[in-house]
Amino acid sequence: MTTAVTRREPRLYVKKFGGTSLGSLARIEAVAEKLTEAHRLGEQQVVVCSAMAGETNRLYTLAQQLDRNASPRELDMLASTGEQVSIALLAIALQKRGINARSLLAAQIPIHTSENHGSAAIEQVDPRYLQQLLQAGIVPVIAGFQGINASGDITTLGRGGSDTSAVALAAALQADECQIFTDVDGVFTTDPAIEPAARRLNAIRFNEMLALAQNGAKVLHPDSVATAQRCRVPLRVLSSFTQGCGTLIVEDLPSSAAIVGIAIAHHQALLTKAVEAVNHTFRHQMQQLLQHCDIAFESSATTTDVWFVVGQQHIPLLLTAMERQPERIPINCQSSLTKLSLVGNVTSSFTSISKALAQMLDGEGINVKLSHWSAATLSVWVDEANADRAVRVLHHGFGLNKV
Repeated sequence: MTTAVTRREPRLYVKKFGGTSLGSLARIEAVAEKLTEAHRLGEQQVVVCSAMAGETNRLYTLAQQLDRNASPRELDMLASTGEQVSIALLAIALQKRGINARSLLAAQIPIHTSENHGSAAIEQVDPRYLQQLLQAGIVPVIAGFQGINASGDITTLGRGGSDTSAVALAAALQADECQIFTDVDGVFTTDPAIEPAARRLNAIRFNEMLALAQNGAKVLHPDSVATAQRCRVPLRVLSSFTQGCGTLIVEDLPSSAAIVGIAIAHHQALLTKAVEAVNHTFRHQMQQLLQHCDIAFESSATTTDVWFVVGQQHIPLLLTAMERQPERIPINCQSSLTKLSLVGNVTSSFTSISKALAQMLDGEGINVKLSHWSAATLSVWVDEANADRAVRVLHHGFGLNKV
């Protein structure tokens, strides 16, 4: 995906700032101050920007008001302008402070992607132009979330695309770190808004961070974590608004606790079918239907039933699609569920962890609707009304509030 360049000194950091960090001129000025201070300390910096908070949604809304079936190519052309605004404003703010900054669209680097509009994958980053700028003392300020395909069209990378842009650039430049600046000061053991005793983790392994991201933690998009792991790019999550060392995400760390965090995914729906009616045809039929509707899902079969979990917001679309099938698909649907995922080295202590989890929730009268496990996660689904209480019970019970 990338073309490597020779390592150099001083240390090089790729720094990504999200929409909240750039949501107003005052916040852009604050980011410029942070970058200026680092520049004066001798850091080499490549900056990646998202659009200002709310801008991408505003642009998509304008397009929908004209045509709900607007072409994906034109939607990418439209959506990509949000980042163009933020990089130009940040470059202006840096230049005002005496920093030689240059705003760049992804096509000017270039960042090559697949053909898919709206969900393109980065295929290659050519770092040579950026290397020239860095050698000349210029700070590149790059539009995230976008690239250019073989046809010469602008593409966008989908949700979390700016994080992925930053990681791909860091890999191509062999940066010392890729730093993701956001509105929280690191990765926490769980959502601090639910459990005030949640702790910031100083460091976490890639596979654990990926499991947290895939199961509901919002701090990083799973694609960016997977890319960083594959390219061996150290990641660090930092706050745009406060000082601190954040959370470092790397491949190898000393042994840690069996459970390092609890990920939370709200608004889930569970679809089940009893085993006497289960067969391979049914499961295949449901998978095809969900894929046709472009609905993400989890699925598995047990000795008693087969189940699918989807986002609750997709149920009306799914039910409509099921009604259009030649044969009715009888299935039980439970909505208003929350998925809680214990993340860590689950496999090594699965029996004791699952037993402890069941005892903790049973003791609080919290019914588990479904459980599922993998090498790095043990997930349970509970009623939405009990979710926050379950998080606090599990967080305390597994000692995540302790340093």
